[in-house]
Formats: sequence, structure tokens, C-alpha cells
Amino acid sequence: MSRIGNSPIVIPEGVTVDIKEDEVTVKGKLGELKQTFSDVTVKVEEGNVIVERSSEIKNVKAKHGLYRSLINNMIEGVSNGFTKQLELVGVGYRASNQGQKLDLAVGFSHNIVIDLAPEVKIETISEKGKNPIVKLTSYDKQLVGQVAAKIRSFRKPEPYKGKGIKFVGEQLRRKAGKSA
Repeated sequence: MSRIGNSPIVIPEGVTVDIKEDEVTVKGKLGELKQTFSDVTVKVEEGNVIVERSSEIKNVKAKHGLYRSLINNMIEGVSNGFTKQLELVGVGYRASNQGQKLDLAVGFSHNIVIDLAPEVKIETISEKGKNPIVKLTSYDKQLVGQVAAKIRSFRKPEPYKGKGIKFVGEQLRRKAGKSA
């Protein structure tokens, strides 16, 4: 059984953690995040955040580890940030951005244009002879993952040729084609 909830979270320099009743607010150089919590107590002691559970009920134990991980991701995000990279694999697949608008050409009769949240910074990398890469950066881990999953959902990688939008470093399960 995991004991992730018991380990304290070290607060790096430049990050402030405020706790008011059932809400944690984390401020850092990249932004500010808030998270409500229940069934656990959160306190700041000697530069560490400590999450303690109120009872030994299974549901409370699960929330103990959950809230510890969420607060850790908040602290990590406002100090360092999170990055997801998507790779467009396929002939003629292109990506470009104008500010917060992402324009994808992934084999449909029309281009897909997506307006992204202002918290997510977007960058498209297109080099000759290589697949285009879409780089998403933000201080909110959940938001970056959600936006990346939404972009990937427009053209998931198919198992025969591997064409589609995939995460950089993702291992695809490939299938053999028809046998002659």
C-alpha cells in the first residue's frame, strides 16, 4: 500500500502556501493555484507542507494521498511549470499557431482551429524532414494534460501505420497488416 500521503512536501524559495479553512492557495513566479480539500488537515511547518488524515476509513486514506499529490503538483507547477509535447505523424500533417489559436491540418477536408486557454503557452516546431511538434507549457498540470488530450483526440494514432497525433515518447502498439 502506498504511503505517499505521509511524506512532507518541501516548499521551494519564491513559493508561498496559504491555508484558509478548506482551501489551499499556492503562489509562485509562474502563477497562482487554488485547491479545496476535505477529510484531511493541511498545515505548514518549518518550510514543509504536511497533510494528515482525520480517520482510518478507506475513502479518507485515498483522499490523503490524492490531496498530497495535488498540492505537490501545485507547488511544482508554480515554481517550474509543466510541459507536454505532441507529435503529428503523417504525410501532410501540419501545425501552426497565431497567438493562442492552434491551426491543425491532420488529413480532414478542413483545418481544425482551437482557441486555447490563456494559461497555456503554445509553441509549434516544424523542421524539414521531421514530424511537426506542438509544445504546450503551463503551471497547471491538469489543464496542460486536458488540452493535450483534447488535441490528441482529433486524430488518435492508428495501430497499422502509426499515423495521427501522439505524445512525444509514446510507445504505440503496432499491428501486422494483411498477410499475403
